[in-house]
Amino acid sequence: MDVAVRHEEPRGDDELLARVAAGSQAALAELIARHGRGLRTFAARYLGHAADAEDVVQEVFVTVWKQAAHFDPKRGRASTWLYRIAANRCIDQRRRRALRSFMGLDDVGVELAAPEADAEATTAARQELAIVRDGLSRLPERQRMALLLRAVGDLDIAGIAEVMGSSAGSAEQLLVRGRRALRDHLAMAATSRERKS
Repeated sequence: MDVAVRHEEPRGDDELLARVAAGSQAALAELIARHGRGLRTFAARYLGHAADAEDVVQEVFVTVWKQAAHFDPKRGRASTWLYRIAANRCIDQRRRRALRSFMGLDDVGVELAAPEADAEATTAARQELAIVRDGLSRLPERQRMALLLRAVGDLDIAGIAEVMGSSAGSAEQLLVRGRRALRDHLAMAATSRERKS
């Protein structure tokens, strides 16, 4: 006589999120096992750095732990919600990295120079960054703000205009003048370096 073996049906993501919202660490572990690898791959390919991707995935699941009660299955699938969180964290991570790099808080020379770069190339990259920072500091405040909103905030002209409370034409002119002044500063610095060599 055959005995039907009753297999436990795999839990859906919606149910797992409901259990996470109720405080189930086991449900969170199951979500991590189910989606962690895909989220990590997505983040690594978007960011280009495996270590940053690990940070993003950790942030995603911390957010899931804290915000699971806010997930509404009527508004979309759980996996979509997870990837939306991951995409937002990737954007945040990229902005943080761009800001740190732009302000010289990272070891930028390693990123700017070739992988086999020697100490001389690393020093040159750092000097170049210092010249850019110096040039930015010499710009009028509104030009500097417009350039930073574009370079670091990745805002378009309309976004820059909205943040600065100006017209799109004014924002565009601030960018044009700021870039021109920065290019002139870089050219003067290059000429000065050539004279010294």
